[in-house]
Amino acid sequence: MATTLKASIFLGTLDSDITGDVIADQERRGSGSVHVIMGPMFSGKSTSLLRRIKSEISDGRSVAMLKSSKDTRYAKDSVVTHDGIGFPCWALPDLMSFPQKFGLDAYDKLDVIGIDEAQFFGDLYEFCCKVADDDGKTVIVAGLDGDYLRRSFGAVLDIIPIADSVTKLTARCEVCGQKGFFTLRKTCDTRTELIGGADVYMPVCRKHYITNHIVAKSSKKVLDSDKARDESSFETVAAMI
Repeated sequence: MATTLKASIFLGTLDSDITGDVIADQERRGSGSVHVIMGPMFSGKSTSLLRRIKSEISDGRSVAMLKSSKDTRYAKDSVVTHDGIGFPCWALPDLMSFPQKFGLDAYDKLDVIGIDEAQFFGDLYEFCCKVADDDGKTVIVAGLDGDYLRRSFGAVLDIIPIADSVTKLTARCEVCGQKGFFTLRKTCDTRTELIGGADVYMPVCRKHYITNHIVAKSSKKVLDSDKARDESSFETVAAMI
């Protein structure tokens, strides 16, 4: 009789705990949000992200900041703006591994996750869905919306359909001072992922993007032509020897 009673109490407690977990899980589901901050380089994306994160901290919310481990320009373990303002972060090769690396108990207590340089994460869409939809957390994402050829860069544009808000920032065109919507690459390197700062990129308006892009393409043709001619000359000399 006593054994049966203890078993009943144990099962009742277990059922209560399971029910509580289910209710908590149901309350979390769909209670999160995704906010996207995008724009060209030097438009203040990281600055805006840090401002939002610090505001969340001031409101007493638990926060974690993430960035791609590919970005080591200013610091390996901090998000740093072009003005030198920094904030500690987790530098990761992917996002989905973060909960495990951070610790599941600690992760469960997080309210807000900030992501800088989001264009470098291939699992951005999957992660944002999990964090906001399933785990009920707020995700604030900052990244480039386009590459130097004005094509979609990474998965930043992919998360717009699941975003609660989207902020498109502009820079200042370095040529004329008008609003700069695009990122112009100063070099002839054609790699999509070429991490750099003001030595490699500059923000420009539409007019000066088109103008300078034509110049850059022409310069590349000249350089390629010179390279081909030099290689041909070398092969000729080698053959004579």
